[in-house]
Amino acid sequence: MLFHEAEKPRERWLIGTEAERCAVGRADGSPLPYDGPVSVLTIFNYLIHERGWEPVQELEDGPIVSLRRGDASVTLEPGSQIELSGAPYRTVHQGKAESEAHWQELSPIIEELGLTWLGLGCHPFARVEELGWVPKLRYEVMREYLPQRGSMAAEMMTKTTTVQANLDYASEEDAMRKLRVGLRAQPLITAMFANSPWQEGRRSGFQSYRALVWLHMDPDRSGLLPFAWKDHPRYLDYVEWAIDAPMFLVKRGSNVYHNTGQTFRSFMNDGFQGVKAIYDDWVVHLRTLFPEVRLKSTLEYRGADAQRNEMSFALPALWKGLLYDDRSFGALEAVVDGWSYQEVERRRESFARHGVRTRFLGREVADWAGEILELAEAGLRRIDDRNDAGENESVLLGPLRALLERAACPADLLLEEVPDDVPARADIIALTEL
Repeated sequence: MLFHEAEKPRERWLIGTEAERCAVGRADGSPLPYDGPVSVLTIFNYLIHERGWEPVQELEDGPIVSLRRGDASVTLEPGSQIELSGAPYRTVHQGKAESEAHWQELSPIIEELGLTWLGLGCHPFARVEELGWVPKLRYEVMREYLPQRGSMAAEMMTKTTTVQANLDYASEEDAMRKLRVGLRAQPLITAMFANSPWQEGRRSGFQSYRALVWLHMDPDRSGLLPFAWKDHPRYLDYVEWAIDAPMFLVKRGSNVYHNTGQTFRSFMNDGFQGVKAIYDDWVVHLRTLFPEVRLKSTLEYRGADAQRNEMSFALPALWKGLLYDDRSFGALEAVVDGWSYQEVERRRESFARHGVRTRFLGREVADWAGEILELAEAGLRRIDDRNDAGENESVLLGPLRALLERAACPADLLLEEVPDDVPARADIIALTEL
């Protein structure tokens, strides 16, 4: 099984970071299309011909949908959001250095095209119909199917951006414990990193509009996985949930079969249009599921808005300090273990609306968050992975600590600086560009 094969002893644990960003025209905030003179393809061609990245196509002679270089990749979300999936490293410091070098190598073409990156969790200006669609096979299916399953699914696909931390696990018990604890803590961490207060050029009323959007997505493949909140969940529990989730498509050579709505269990039992299930179909299917913490060959912590540079690596540092140090992991488990699925689920819209100023179980989220942050800092100090300046990874949590000392999330600071209900695009760009 995929999960058993991915288990690693502690000494081989790494941490990976995936960061999505949207680019806009610096002068007017116009969205970045997939093709054209100022486009994703122009950026990709620069990376291929000038920086040694290799193009990836789904079908022979098909459009380029991603790039690869070594263990790193550049991929696209449906609305031309660009994502760097960095190579996994032993330290967050190393991942941060790789990311900074990558975005720096993009600087010449970004400047030439008159673009800038925005460090936000949701496109602040564009409507869905302005963004177009990346010509990836799965996205064609998602475009038709997901809006039938969630009222804000089109916004999720085209407008939202995240920063994600990927962590290793040693065993079934370790993986499922990290999943169980992570699902409980994730909505509060979403509030801590809330960073998307605008939509279509206006204040949305939410600190994380991205988090609101994700509450109106396909419930069959997203959310907090109530089955995993029980004591001692197993791989089989995750497998049973995934098997009963609907599929998107099956690919065989150059043939693509759209089987939306068919569960993977039905596909295993009955096939589809004469096509029988194989192991690779299962691996692909797992990538079409979008829970707040996802189990694959790593555990993916997916619930945070994209950030500006100074906050991006606070997210993987936080999760590493919480889950890779036994004392902090046990203490976090003790904090969240009494929280019920119903209590957390009921407050998720409030977390999106108010960020760390939400009331939860008799306390402000800022108070809970401060306690969680202290556990992460202590864990990172004990792990003691240092950069060239001799600093351990707790230094990466400094920007987050500064926010929580003000009982604030990133969106609070943005709205202080740009208080207008309908702010000028130039003000938003100036404040949020990377």
